[in-house]
Amino acid sequence: MDLLSKEVYFTGENGQGKSNLLEALYYSSYASSFRTHTDSELIKNGEKSMSLRTIYREENGNVHTTFIVIENGHKKIEKDGKIIHDRKELINTMPCVLYSHDDLDFAEGSPERRRFFLDQSLSMYDVMYIDVLRRYRRILKNRNLCLKEKKYELFDTYDIQLIMNGLEIQKKRKDAVFQFNQIFEKMYENVSGIAGVNIRYLPSWKSQDEASLPNIDEIMELVKSKRDVERSLGTTMTGPHRDRIVFIKDGVQFIPTASTGQRRLVALVLRTAQAVFYTQVTGKKPVLLMDDVLLELDPEKRKRLTAMLPDYDQLFCTFLPGEPYENYRHETTRVYKIENGSWTESK
Repeated sequence: MDLLSKEVYFTGENGQGKSNLLEALYYSSYASSFRTHTDSELIKNGEKSMSLRTIYREENGNVHTTFIVIENGHKKIEKDGKIIHDRKELINTMPCVLYSHDDLDFAEGSPERRRFFLDQSLSMYDVMYIDVLRRYRRILKNRNLCLKEKKYELFDTYDIQLIMNGLEIQKKRKDAVFQFNQIFEKMYENVSGIAGVNIRYLPSWKSQDEASLPNIDEIMELVKSKRDVERSLGTTMTGPHRDRIVFIKDGVQFIPTASTGQRRLVALVLRTAQAVFYTQVTGKKPVLLMDDVLLELDPEKRKRLTAMLPDYDQLFCTFLPGEPYENYRHETTRVYKIENGSWTESK
């Protein structure tokens, strides 16, 4: 199979292996799957190991290689021939933006899923954000353990650490949402015809002046005021892990009254905005992976959305039989029919 074309389409019935190919590309980029959190599930039934090697050439001619092996419950990652011990070192090697059915969660799912999308967008290019997010989660875990074990004497130490790292997270999230809105609102209007839909960031730690983030003293006062409730519930009640991201139109939340189609479009435009955002911040073109998502739109909206895709390094799409992918392909697009894990090229 030749994957060097700028656009590659995979077509076939469900369960034939189309998404596996996208998963392999995604795994090469992040050493994690978008379909499972358990690496052992990636290994073929009856086998004890799996390996994945990828060669990626940037526009400037630089070539990177990745090699990932999972064997006996252990994962080894190599980048450019050197073993790496942290997945964050893969960041920016082969930047993939994935469109999938599960993206609907970013529109109508839990606050945790929306925070995940925002954190993912930042983590794609900002290694420092990955570090501060990890520190915050570690401190939060320890603080919650203190609550469960009633070791309240450690609160002051953990609280200041929680606040310092949490404020950094809030600042980066706030800035990212501001930049996202410059992209998302216009894009959603162009595809849907609905104007004024934008993203609102609602941090758990608020200042009296909503235009700015609170200072350390304000947050410490809030955190201390919640301690009695936290002792009863056994969990930390404030902080970035309680932040919310909502979609607003005309001053009220948009999603509760939006149609299913409008919600799906929110998710698709979010992904497209993520790709545009990445390019604006880094100057690099992403690799787009689209897993059976265009069929969710009517023909006119499909046309509008595909016309607004950012300039990409490569595009990989999966389609079910009968989908009008001929409407999207270009002269150099390669199309492969996938059946029982094998492929044949379609002319």
